[in-house]
Amino acid sequence: MATTIKSILTQVRAQLVETTARFWSDAELISIMRLGVQDVWGAILDLHQDYYFKINDTTAVLKNGDAYISGIPDDCFRITLIEPRDTTVTGTGHQVLFVPRKYNHPDFIIARTLDAQDPGALPSRQIYYQIVGLGPPSEPMRIVTAPLLNQDLLLRITYNQTIWKDSDNPPELNPLPGECDNALKAWTLAYARAKETDGRTPDAGWLSIYSAEKQNLLVRLTPREEQEPEVVEDMFQGYGSLW
Repeated sequence: MATTIKSILTQVRAQLVETTARFWSDAELISIMRLGVQDVWGAILDLHQDYYFKINDTTAVLKNGDAYISGIPDDCFRITLIEPRDTTVTGTGHQVLFVPRKYNHPDFIIARTLDAQDPGALPSRQIYYQIVGLGPPSEPMRIVTAPLLNQDLLLRITYNQTIWKDSDNPPELNPLPGECDNALKAWTLAYARAKETDGRTPDAGWLSIYSAEKQNLLVRLTPREEQEPEVVEDMFQGYGSLW
């Protein structure tokens, strides 16, 4: 069972020899821990192992005459796929491909000059898109598209999510994979101890422990599966036909 944030906080307080809040409040320690969670989360995302992979096929839609996709989830941080929600042969626009392009790319420029298109009869079967704006946690993600459509097209979006956006509302469970409790404990202790120093700098010893725990975690989390053969018997085995 996943470790609770409360239990990690208890471990931190035991190390600080302050089981009852006096010098450090619970809110203070939890806000520090949240920054550690975000630091590890960013490193896990960079592994591209889809630990934070979500599918939304209930709210996203490209509306009639609208250049922006509506209904993007608030926790959407990185898009991995956009496609019609109904990809069966009878689905409206099932053949449409969403292709990433820069807004100033010639394909995008030409697409913006077209009249609104029927999603079931797009000439090129492509809708170009670009992600713009700051995105979470500052603002919801925005995705601009072209050409426009003359009817709504329901979408499926797969994405990587943000976690623990509000320090005042911590999750009950540790939102990080890979048994990383000790890394969060070390981070929290390092920055909590900064309150005791003249320069308010984090404790070097605990930061070193955090760095080692984080590195071990990243090694442990990739690869996520090991079904590929370790030995290739033929020179080009596993590469498919070259002709």
